[in-house]
Amino acid sequence: MELLKQRILQDGRCFPGGILKVDSFINHQMDPVLMYQMAEEFVRRFQGENINKIITIEASGIAPAIMVGYIMQLPVVFVKKKVPSTMENVLTSVVYSFTKGKDYPVCISQDFLKPTDRLLFIDDFLAHGNAAMGIIDLAKQSGAVIAGMGFLIEKVFQGGGDKLRQDGYHVESLAMIDSLDNCQIVFHAE
Repeated sequence: MELLKQRILQDGRCFPGGILKVDSFINHQMDPVLMYQMAEEFVRRFQGENINKIITIEASGIAPAIMVGYIMQLPVVFVKKKVPSTMENVLTSVVYSFTKGKDYPVCISQDFLKPTDRLLFIDDFLAHGNAAMGIIDLAKQSGAVIAGMGFLIEKVFQGGGDKLRQDGYHVESLAMIDSLDNCQIVFHAE
């Protein structure tokens, strides 16, 4: 998606270690117009997948997931990073956070994840694919099907997208980055 690539070049900031900050327009301060345009692109790319629910993981995936859900007129559920004392019928998994360098538990109520669900997972970044693997685990536990996975930005060099695609998942990324070496953003040739 050319508009997102331009915005990454204009407002994204690169740091050593393969870190790309997009907090001025995606995951801290948000540009709702850009978010809506990205959601429209996901809707276009996943039409025909017979999706009945959008799923994401807190917190940065919530905004794009809500936009997709709004356009598709579907419910949106987000996986929580802490088990609330009031949550019942809990399914849990463990996700490794590349950014934080640690494992953390994630959970969702079975009340909102059913065997009849065909899910579209939406998130901000795809790096190693750890969050996606947690969502896959939760879906398997519930009997739900992952019909597609959409990411705003994929760090191709970290391999998560390749693994998910090899496992047979329909993965769409709006901006794919081959390298952040020397803090130079190199987009994937499409």
